[in-house]
Amino acid sequence: MLCFLRGMALIPFLLVTWSSAAFIISYVVAVLSGHVNPFLPYISDTGTTPPESGIFGFMINFSAFLSAATMYTRYKIVEKQNQTSYFSTPVFNLVSLVLGLVGCIGLGIVANFQELTVPVIHDGGALLAFVCGVVYTLLQSIISYKSCPQWNSLSTCRIRMAISAVSSAAIIPMIACASLISITKLEWNPKEKDYVYHVVSAICEWTVAFGFIFYFLTFIYDFQFNGED
Repeated sequence: MLCFLRGMALIPFLLVTWSSAAFIISYVVAVLSGHVNPFLPYISDTGTTPPESGIFGFMINFSAFLSAATMYTRYKIVEKQNQTSYFSTPVFNLVSLVLGLVGCIGLGIVANFQELTVPVIHDGGALLAFVCGVVYTLLQSIISYKSCPQWNSLSTCRIRMAISAVSSAAIIPMIACASLISITKLEWNPKEKDYVYHVVSAICEWTVAFGFIFYFLTFIYDFQFNGED
């Protein structure tokens, strides 16, 4: 059934499916429990109140672990490819890994510190996760182009760069609009003055989050071969 997941491909596959499930399950439980408005809550809003907070915390913690495992495996694959056929300085790959792991730490902070309980720590973790994550995808997209066509197809490079570009474009208004919101709350009224900022920021947040998921989805094929031709 999962015969296509040869090599290390199971790691990004688990990351993509588990993280998607974490977002969707937390959202559904939060909406059905009446804790958030169904229309564009922040991702963290869906993991703030019990019982969804427990689900969110557990699943996002494991997503952080799977993300770190995926990034380290990707680092080793690129390292092996670069030794076989030199295309980029190893420091570039290492910097990408370090930034990615810092983002994973940020994701762990988001999972363990709810936004209404310790908002400063939660928001700091979210900032780390999103900013480092976006930079990681950009660096990996550049690496993909450098290793093309031997290790990546041009179409894969273009898909990765497109996802990185969309995420980069979305993260700026996400941060800007979130910083203009004067109060942290779960339920919003369209007549409130900060409502537009909330909507724009939430749209961008979901865009970046699923951008990460689709980006890691592109790793599945690469991981099947573990750096082998």
